[in-house]
Amino acid sequence: MMLRKLGAACLRANAPKGRALHVTALNELHKELGGKMVPFAGYELPVQYSGEKGGVKAEHLHCRNENGAALFDVGHMGQIYWYGADRLEFVEKMVVGDIAGLGAGEGRLSLITNEDGGIIDDTVISNKGDSLYMVVNGACKYGDMEHFDKYLAEFTGDCTYEYHHTQNLVALQGPASAAVLQRLVGDQIDLTRMAFMTTTEATIAGAECGVTRCGYTGEDGFEISIPEAHAVTVATALLEQSEVEPAGLGARDSLRLEAGLCLYGNDIDGTTTPTEAALTWTIGGPKSRRRKEQGFTGAEKFLTPEGKIKATTRKRVGIAGHKSPARAGTEVFSADGETKIGELTSGTFGPSLDAPCAMGYVAKDHSKDGTDVMLNVRGKMQAATITKMPFVESRYYRVPE
Repeated sequence: MMLRKLGAACLRANAPKGRALHVTALNELHKELGGKMVPFAGYELPVQYSGEKGGVKAEHLHCRNENGAALFDVGHMGQIYWYGADRLEFVEKMVVGDIAGLGAGEGRLSLITNEDGGIIDDTVISNKGDSLYMVVNGACKYGDMEHFDKYLAEFTGDCTYEYHHTQNLVALQGPASAAVLQRLVGDQIDLTRMAFMTTTEATIAGAECGVTRCGYTGEDGFEISIPEAHAVTVATALLEQSEVEPAGLGARDSLRLEAGLCLYGNDIDGTTTPTEAALTWTIGGPKSRRRKEQGFTGAEKFLTPEGKIKATTRKRVGIAGHKSPARAGTEVFSADGETKIGELTSGTFGPSLDAPCAMGYVAKDHSKDGTDVMLNVRGKMQAATITKMPFVESRYYRVPE
């Protein structure tokens, strides 16, 4: 119970007051590196950096470069640890995925749902052996904890959580990320044997860190949890490697969109079900335990008692082929331009594609790959096509057999 109360106390103490913004432990380092600071999720974070290698396009392309790695500050995100003999039972009431099936050191993406089957947040959950490690979105973390507290008050089992607000988080992403990190961890970890979506611990630049092989770019990479007091030292050690350049929110957004990944608040929210968002794979296949047993909040809103997916009227899709970038809120019409069939939720110019790309929701009968549509871009109709995502090939690491 004490740990659960600590989480709620942190919620109150760390929520932004009025117009004040939080800063991460790397705030001054960003400014020294030429970061252009902007408000995001209640924090002041760099959208891009100045200089010859700075700017959204350059930072994006460096992250995809075969000899490159990009370092992102994701210290705004929430890091939560779950404890207690019944932690699996409780967490599986909160999320849709098979958490009990995770082996030690394994993790997976899951969704936190509300009573209506809507998505409160997306989260990566890892099995740390004596605890569960959950990373949630920065803009959602306080609301997530309020949601957990509501259900914990009714839960009679042994389960508590602790919000680790003094841990910073950085993401090292790109083809060269493993070579860079291997150099710094030495023989503590053999990264050639570390699979995607697994987690471990290592000492980096004198700091005890958590290391998870995951990311938000479609590239190989790692999220590194660092004690706040050592964050600058570890980040500096990473940036001193010749392959590494800092990258901001702008590149992070274009990279994740090319990779077909959702941005919470744009592409998914509390009114969006996993079915509409094309994310039912996070629950498991038709014969999986979670589809059969369910038991998570709002399951009956989009699953039948037998575990079949209920029909929906709209679906999240990728859209490409249009000539100029179309942003969130752009209306999508049928190919003849007569009937509105949906709306974009994200859109940008994809530097790796050298072309615009977007995602959004359209009526299900227009959601098939290859369907022609029209976009109303700033008052002018543009032809586009429903396209499978990701827009670029994912390069998540696979351990050689």
